Amino acid sequence: MGDFHPNHQGKEWLSNELNFGILTLRPNCSLHFNISINNGISRILSSPAAISFPNATTGLTSKSLSSNLSISPLSLNLHRRPSKPISFSTKTTPIYAAISVGEKLPDATLSYLDSDDELQTTTISSLTAGRKAVLFAVPGAFTPTCSQKHLPGFVEKSGELKAKGFDTIACISVNDAFVMKAWKENLGINDEVLLLSDGNGKFTKKIGCEMDLSDKPVGLGVRSRRYALLAEDGIVKLLNLEEGGAFTFSGAEDILKVL
Repeated sequence: MGDFHPNHQGKEWLSNELNFGILTLRPNCSLHFNISINNGISRILSSPAAISFPNATTGLTSKSLSSNLSISPLSLNLHRRPSKPISFSTKTTPIYAAISVGEKLPDATLSYLDSDDELQTTTISSLTAGRKAVLFAVPGAFTPTCSQKHLPGFVEKSGELKAKGFDTIACISVNDAFVMKAWKENLGINDEVLLLSDGNGKFTKKIGCEMDLSDKPVGLGVRSRRYALLAEDGIVKLLNLEEGGAFTFSGAEDILKVL
């Protein structure tokens, strides 16, 4: 236990297992521990002293305390104050995009390789003008959740979506067109879903769905958040935007539930 001084209440830190603990000595010789954890949870513990301190209010030094004070969990007999229960918050910061329901999608150019490996381009306006479209985005081609769940789900449900009048089903990713073509072939996808490259992230940034993963060792850099949206004649009718790369309500089945 580190040095402390009773005339400077709440100013000394314990450097043992109680990280961020503040030890306070008051004139009535009660010990008060205020333990504050990084995530905002706090617990106030107090106990009348089970021992006496010589000259507790004057002339008390860390040397005299170390020779006269012996503290054990039993002697402290700590108990909680009922007014400060521990609570664990599950709230998360709301996720917003620059685009919202009722607004028109900004135009942008996306690319892909055709069956002859020729580079082709298309635009958001051509994909959505005068028609119903499902656009969904993934953080990265060949990544586990995207390859095993998100994209395959839309491939599987493409028939049901088209039966409900959706002419365009497109997967957008901040990957180059060559990677998107290789991913398509790897998963054995035909024409059920368009795999489109937003290689420079221009469309992703226009709708405010980019996320910076540069601090991750896998080397993804700036990518797209995972989302699924429905658009009619270029107007957003539904936007399910996930927290980062989470996959909770942007799948094909989630879209079908609202149709």
